Amino acid sequence: MSKQVEYTALDRIEDHVSSLRQVFLSGKLRDLKKRKQQLHQLYRLVEENQEAIHEALAQDLRKPKHEAFSGEIAPVLDECLYFIEHLDRLAKDEKVKPRLTINRLAQVMIRREPLGLVLILGCWNYPLALVPLAGAIAAGNTVILKPSEIAPYTATLISRLFSLYMDTNCYRIVNGGPEETTELLKYPFDHIFYTGNQQVAKIIMTAAAQHLTPVTLELGGKCPAIILSDADIQLTANRIAWGKLFNAGQVCIAVDYVVCPTSKRDAFVAAYKRVLEEWYTDPQTSKDYARIVSERHVKRIADMLNQRQSGEIVVGGTIDLEDRYVAPTLVTGVDFDDPSLMSDEIFGPVLPLITYQALDEAIAMVNRHPSPLALYLFSNQKSSIEQVLNNTRSGGVTINDCLVHQAEYAIPFGGVGASGMGSYHGDKSFSTFTHERSMIIKKQTMEGSNQARYPPYSESKYALLRLVLGHHPLMLTLKKYKSPLKIIVAICAFLVFYFKRKNM
Repeated sequence: MSKQVEYTALDRIEDHVSSLRQVFLSGKLRDLKKRKQQLHQLYRLVEENQEAIHEALAQDLRKPKHEAFSGEIAPVLDECLYFIEHLDRLAKDEKVKPRLTINRLAQVMIRREPLGLVLILGCWNYPLALVPLAGAIAAGNTVILKPSEIAPYTATLISRLFSLYMDTNCYRIVNGGPEETTELLKYPFDHIFYTGNQQVAKIIMTAAAQHLTPVTLELGGKCPAIILSDADIQLTANRIAWGKLFNAGQVCIAVDYVVCPTSKRDAFVAAYKRVLEEWYTDPQTSKDYARIVSERHVKRIADMLNQRQSGEIVVGGTIDLEDRYVAPTLVTGVDFDDPSLMSDEIFGPVLPLITYQALDEAIAMVNRHPSPLALYLFSNQKSSIEQVLNNTRSGGVTINDCLVHQAEYAIPFGGVGASGMGSYHGDKSFSTFTHERSMIIKKQTMEGSNQARYPPYSESKYALLRLVLGHHPLMLTLKKYKSPLKIIVAICAFLVFYFKRKNM
């Protein structure tokens, strides 16, 4: 398999956009059977090629098989099966109980319709990028998927498999770098889904604004792990190490830094050292430890360490540029204002440790950063947990563990503020890629009941209008009763109006 991705010709991109737009307008994907069939094909694409996917992810990131399966393969398989099983329920018209009494005899409903043509821009740290695709397919959209060129082995594999399994009249891949992405963003899409960093997200939002295209942005931020004094330190160290070193820290919700009571600092350092020794012995020779995606990113992490203005490396610190290896590294005594380690998201296996005396101090430190994509808290003290939750903001929270809220697809996953906008997973993915079309269907009868809203207006019509809309003193009195009584009153009001309308 070639490491150089074959880029899509720039002059072909307009053809892809136009063709997929026409296919959507044909109504082909309104058929739920067609959507389920394509979800089944996506399932087969992943299920039948797991070894090839493992190999591609190993080439790009040296991602361990356990991490590749749990973080990339299983989520796609689960999402496909979920949508196949639940699509009928998700796509079914939702009947709504009207608030206006006058609409009680009408059909009031929400119909969930596909948005149209969706652009999905994949990320390099989880380059399979097929989970949002499953949601877009289930919702009935046509899709352009652009894998990350920074993970070329995976992008090449997806491109080859896509043409073998998927209906490329409805779903297509565009490969390339910034130039191809810029060309894509010139065209009007009905939704853009992007996973990556804040700088590129601003470019995407600017381009999307030209067409008033809605976006979902899954970004990141400096995700803290706050340790409270009652925490089991070894258990906490185990789970923070896993949350930091999964995929060598190249996870948008990886623990970025630890905030620890001063009294627990030495115990945490000792526990962190123990877990690294137990798990890896020598991380550079361990098959269970991933690599940084490129030499450029190795240099970026090395610069963070070398240019730091505070802190002591007490674990790790070894860097091998040619091997794209950065050792699991713990830095203690870090100043929260350190411009190197504490300004930008680290996105690597370097863990700054900051101490605090009182919980209010820890909360204040966390709040000095923009809202992160995740926040982790280790404690069993309910009052302290609530204090942290009520005084911080983040996309998601896991208490007494790391990462796992992102893996639970029964709840939405997304950011807030600088860590992103919108969310997805499971039912939320379906709603992200659909439009809720509000509908009222009325019969061509009972026109007399509408006379109160038609000119010429009069005081008697105004009184009747207030009655029908529920703001007449009589209706306010009747609010304590069940709604059928309101219907009776409205009908009676109509009859009174009907017999008196000649006098209006």
